[in-house]
Amino acid sequence: MSTTKPLLSEKTIQIVQSTVPVLEEHGEQITKHFYQLMLSNHPELLNIFNHVNQKQGRQQKALAAAVYEAAQHIDRLEMILPVVKQIAHKHRSLGVKPEHYPIVGKYLLLAIKDVLGDAATDDIIEAWKEAYEVIADVFIQIEEQMYNEAATKRGGWKDFRKFVVQKKVKESDVITSFYLVPEDGGDISEFLPGQYVSVKVRIPGETYTHIRQYSLSDAPGKEYYRISVKREAATEEKPAGIVSNYLHEHIHAGDILELSAPAGVFTLDITDDTPVVLISGGVGITPLLSMVNTLVERQPKRNVTFIHAAINGNVHAFDGHMRRLAEQHPTLSYYVCYQSPSDKDRQNPYFAKEGFIDWPWLQSVVHEKKANFYCCGPIPFMKTVYHALKEWGVPEERIHYEFFGPAGDLTK
Repeated sequence: MSTTKPLLSEKTIQIVQSTVPVLEEHGEQITKHFYQLMLSNHPELLNIFNHVNQKQGRQQKALAAAVYEAAQHIDRLEMILPVVKQIAHKHRSLGVKPEHYPIVGKYLLLAIKDVLGDAATDDIIEAWKEAYEVIADVFIQIEEQMYNEAATKRGGWKDFRKFVVQKKVKESDVITSFYLVPEDGGDISEFLPGQYVSVKVRIPGETYTHIRQYSLSDAPGKEYYRISVKREAATEEKPAGIVSNYLHEHIHAGDILELSAPAGVFTLDITDDTPVVLISGGVGITPLLSMVNTLVERQPKRNVTFIHAAINGNVHAFDGHMRRLAEQHPTLSYYVCYQSPSDKDRQNPYFAKEGFIDWPWLQSVVHEKKANFYCCGPIPFMKTVYHALKEWGVPEERIHYEFFGPAGDLTK
């Protein structure tokens, strides 16, 4: 992405940028129609996409936001490089290849034309065709580098590799851990605390394979990878998680799962000694657990605050582990917040708040505004934490967060 040489003509840039208000208004309608068109004509791509995110509209919103950002910064695409890298990590993890991009481009342009009608003039469609080709080329180049890096590092591999479930451990009423070792007996690649792997499963009776991304929940450097999966029950808003329930009910020690190499940009900086604050909600504890395990192993003198929120102790995974770490490491402070604590929960020596995390309480337990903050959990939870930290005056560059699934926006 060079700024010294324009990749598009001035006319194309002006036309694309002129569509920004239209994309803001009709972006989700366009992306919803795009997915309907593309997946009806290329059902084989359902092997890649998360079907639940499609049904909930999260994928459509994420794509609409990405298209909007690209249009806004089409004259300086390096401005969206962090977003591009985040998406590219997911693409590499899922197995998106260069041959998929012309398919996406074709149906994205058709969707723009269908939704905007006569307002999508030939000039607009041609400008977006040129712009898409430039943007797609950026993704293809970055993803090619990522595929090569994943395949050439020690213990690395390309695409998917078979792993054996070494053991299965129930962590709470809703979360179970799977310890995974490579079937071929070879090494496994290092990863950064906070990264994830894609798990591909072939569920009997299902036409297509399903791929889900799960955070690695232990520190790197082990002979295994560990994922800790929440069983997603059906709610009014969404159906039961087909993959999480399949893993809980049908996958046991000795079974095989296919994994992609670790990926992701939500990572802990272990070259720094700045205090760290880890704030998790529910199953959002998984990437932060990898971080805290790494911190106590590799930087035992670094000050760490770990705050976890859950409905109650029955669904709170890894509490026993965190209590032991807090007892063994004086630089680690551990706090538990339960929405609806039981009498037993109130006896937990680390139980610190009933209800929800809020700004005044955060200030009472976190005394270092210059810390690096890492947050993961349900989107409403992360929005609350994000706005509390911003209100407190924590700089944007010190707030790090991870979405499970398509990226969203915490600022609104």
